[in-house]
Amino acid sequence: MEQDQKPSNFIRDIINQDVAKGKNGGRVHTRFPPEPNGYLHIGHAKAICISFGIARDYQGLCNLRFDDTNPEKEEVEYVDSIREDVRWLGFDWGEREFYASDYFDQLYQYALALIKKGRAYVCDLSSDAQREHRGTLTSPGKESPNRNRSVEENLDLFERMRQGEFDEGSRVLRAKIDMNSPNINMRDPTMYRIKKASHHRTGDKWCIYPMYDFTHCISDSLEGITHSICTLEFENNRPLYDWFLKELGIHHPQQIEFARLNLTHTLLSKRILLKLVQQKIVSGWNDPRMPTLSGFRRRGYTPSSIRTFCDKIGVAKFNSTIDRVVLENSIREELNKTAPRVMAVLDPLKVVITNYPEGKIEEMEAVNNPEDPAAGSRQLPFSRELYIERDDFREDAPKKFFRLVPGGEVRLRYGYFVKCEKIVKDASGKITELHCTYDPETRGGNNPPDGRKVKGTIHWVSARQALKAEVRLFDHLFSKKDPTDVPEGQDIFVNLNPKSLETVSEALLEPSLKNAKSGERFQFERLGYFFVDTIDSKPGQPVFNRTVTLRDTWEKIERKG
Repeated sequence: MEQDQKPSNFIRDIINQDVAKGKNGGRVHTRFPPEPNGYLHIGHAKAICISFGIARDYQGLCNLRFDDTNPEKEEVEYVDSIREDVRWLGFDWGEREFYASDYFDQLYQYALALIKKGRAYVCDLSSDAQREHRGTLTSPGKESPNRNRSVEENLDLFERMRQGEFDEGSRVLRAKIDMNSPNINMRDPTMYRIKKASHHRTGDKWCIYPMYDFTHCISDSLEGITHSICTLEFENNRPLYDWFLKELGIHHPQQIEFARLNLTHTLLSKRILLKLVQQKIVSGWNDPRMPTLSGFRRRGYTPSSIRTFCDKIGVAKFNSTIDRVVLENSIREELNKTAPRVMAVLDPLKVVITNYPEGKIEEMEAVNNPEDPAAGSRQLPFSRELYIERDDFREDAPKKFFRLVPGGEVRLRYGYFVKCEKIVKDASGKITELHCTYDPETRGGNNPPDGRKVKGTIHWVSARQALKAEVRLFDHLFSKKDPTDVPEGQDIFVNLNPKSLETVSEALLEPSLKNAKSGERFQFERLGYFFVDTIDSKPGQPVFNRTVTLRDTWEKIERKG
């Protein structure tokens, strides 16, 4: 089998044993069960890769199921975005798209069955009173005064709940388990609550809705799932799922929990992500600073880089935090091999080559990608007036500054050696241009016949042919590795990075980029990897999003701090 070629982990070890024993007839059937109350994020990518990947490798099946039990928070927009993200990652569920709402009738019948067995009852306690009765981790719970209602009374009340006779919050249906259980989840959890809200699929058919914990395990059972793979926060819910399935006497999938993904400088709480969108701290769920899959997609990450990252971090039983540089390195490694190199200047400083003929334009041959010989080369216009990065010149340079200085010489990438002869400043003292001379013997950036060498090579663009474009420099949304580390009395947004987005409205790019198409990726030499924005770009007017820098700059910042 193909799975034998995959690195082993504890989930695969369990499945290997099940298959060897012929459990479930040797079937492997998993599912990915998102709640449609937000966009998928990078943590979901790990779950998707695990569940769909296992189904693929064991020649099994994987369902996409929307656990849509809360109509107040769910939207069709979220359903559509989830479908798009799963497909973008490279997975497909065929005809196996399901919804918890598909099972509302069956779930209602199962609830009636538990009432008739004396294993569920209608409770009149308010939500606050229920919390008080629930107890704590160190003290037992207290039984509801409604716990011993008769089966007939519970059936009557539950039917009246369904008919809309009672107000929201006035009654719930609870499982009758054990108020003294050390596992708080087993202390008579709520199965149904009243919600007089329209559902995105069932409309106004229901005014009572099943709780997630009641619905989730039964949905798995009804779909014939063999291995219910989920994150560790559901480990304490497993005894409750087992109880429901055993009491109902239905197919019992095996639940296996793995450690969820946590990343430095990143928050994956849907509640926080929704706040970022609602408060317009970001432009939307697909803002390139967001940890959503749509955000990573718009930033220029590839599906293969996300899958590679998920493979690298592996599957563990214990929660930990992965340094975001591991994710960034996955896309760096891929784009280093595949992205064409181009030249762009984000903070231009004009250079006039005084001994270069006026009006002359040369075409310099530039390699598209030294990692890929098949990528070929392109022609760059070279002229008397150029632009370089302002940071590539220092009037008073430190000792190990190997770029351009007064009287110093550097190599222009694919161009010539140039020497700074004069500095021109405006009335405020700001440097406005440099006057340089070039060595005609160094065409293409080659060393001159006299054998002299320079230590610095800088990039440039020809002034007359340069393309003006908007370039967006995205960085971590939160400045702290642990964004939840906040001073007492302040909220989490105090750790927002004020430089998470810097926009260069008139960057100067080599002219070949005028024809850059939406969704294309490039390496701006010495500056990073960039992606042509898929929303704001127009034909002949590309907008570039920085996907990632050429190296991890945050590590240096944090060491200095």
